Amino acid sequence: MKVAVMGAGSIGGYFGGMLARAGHDVTLIARNDHLDAIRRDGLIMQTQAGRFIVPCSATADPSDVGPVDLALLTTKTYHNAQAIPAMAPMVGPDTAVLCLQNGIDSFTPLLEAFPDAVILPGAAYIEAGRSGPGVVTQAGDIVRIVTGSIRGSDPSHQATAEVVCAAFRDANVPAEASDDIAVTLWTKFLFITTMAGTTSLAREYLRDLLPRPEWHKIIKGCMSEIEQAGRASGVDLAPTIVADTLDYMESAKGAMSASMHADLLAGRPMELEALNGAVVRAGESAGVSTPINDVIYAALKPYAAGIPAGS
Repeated sequence: MKVAVMGAGSIGGYFGGMLARAGHDVTLIARNDHLDAIRRDGLIMQTQAGRFIVPCSATADPSDVGPVDLALLTTKTYHNAQAIPAMAPMVGPDTAVLCLQNGIDSFTPLLEAFPDAVILPGAAYIEAGRSGPGVVTQAGDIVRIVTGSIRGSDPSHQATAEVVCAAFRDANVPAEASDDIAVTLWTKFLFITTMAGTTSLAREYLRDLLPRPEWHKIIKGCMSEIEQAGRASGVDLAPTIVADTLDYMESAKGAMSASMHADLLAGRPMELEALNGAVVRAGESAGVSTPINDVIYAALKPYAAGIPAGS
């Protein structure tokens, strides 16, 4: 399978590297010193299963690649305005585009940009990072991809999702094709968005907030708003989703942090629009009140584009 990864940082680098290690023809779209290091030394992968050096192609210019069988979109969502048009030379009528970004609607610009391609929304479950140029790391026992066709799309798109998942499984990446990908997206979204929004608003970690009754109430309320917006949008979420997610947060204790919180503290751009902003939009569209998410969104919006150094 010919594969391209738009956004070969932590998540994209790991999944692209695993496919390349399994023998697929993978090109990583990267930039600057990360690109130089991959070209010079290969992609270095430090994983729970060991350390690997994976030779694979890398370029900063998608037009070098040409149409592929599978294109992964793994950039941060705030790069979509530039990243999605840049993917055009790699996306033909037979290309499957797998979107593994945060959010419930991050894949929708792909539908307009590539109407003839197979667009597959997906959720990635992984703890990954980039520890240096050309080096991606993976920690923890959880590595998983869930994808599936968009409701109402051509039935053949679900068959394509099955083929994509089989390729990942052959590369030792657990992958599943869901019959209702919207449930998967919203379930992950409820967890990620609540953690990211509340910790960013408080400038504290979840482990610090959960024991405090006033913050426990806000965290649960944030999740309840997302659940209500999802149900009003026609998504059949589990009846116990809020209680189950809260139990998971409390059982994990200090083992979780949100990248949006880290980005805020570092003055980097944040995925606010894809997370709490998406809750606000979904609530407005479905006629559901989302006051906690409204406050989070309004309070963080001035920082969404990042804070220039020295400000």
